[in-house]
Amino acid sequence: MKITIRSAKPEDETTVTTLWRACGLVTQQNDPAADFRFAQGRETSEVLLGEDENQTTIGTVMVGHDGHRGWLYYVASSPDARGVGIGRSLVSAAEAWLRDRGVLKAQLMVRETNTGVVPFYERLGYETAPRIVMGKWL
Repeated sequence: MKITIRSAKPEDETTVTTLWRACGLVTQQNDPAADFRFAQGRETSEVLLGEDENQTTIGTVMVGHDGHRGWLYYVASSPDARGVGIGRSLVSAAEAWLRDRGVLKAQLMVRETNTGVVPFYERLGYETAPRIVMGKWL
């Protein structure tokens, strides 16, 4: 399948957030529309989307960095188009986006309710990092 990857535009918000919901990436704690608007088209973050030959959105990745490490979020491929390289292409594009900005390490977190994706990331060279992640709601 041929996939074209581009930066999301504001008018892509509904399509992108609908895909995130269809892929089970949205929880009660996050507002996907606010996440999209916060990351889209910024100096340190971007939402990339993949389109098929009909310009239908079939995948996304949100990428950002803190000046030291890069992070991938909302890696999604359309549930009816999995297994054809969409996720791999989007992760590769996000990694290139980070490298272009001098960021040499990409990280991601997998919710414990979504561990089925771990083998996918392992095939792409990601490893489980022995870290304790701490958080605080503000």
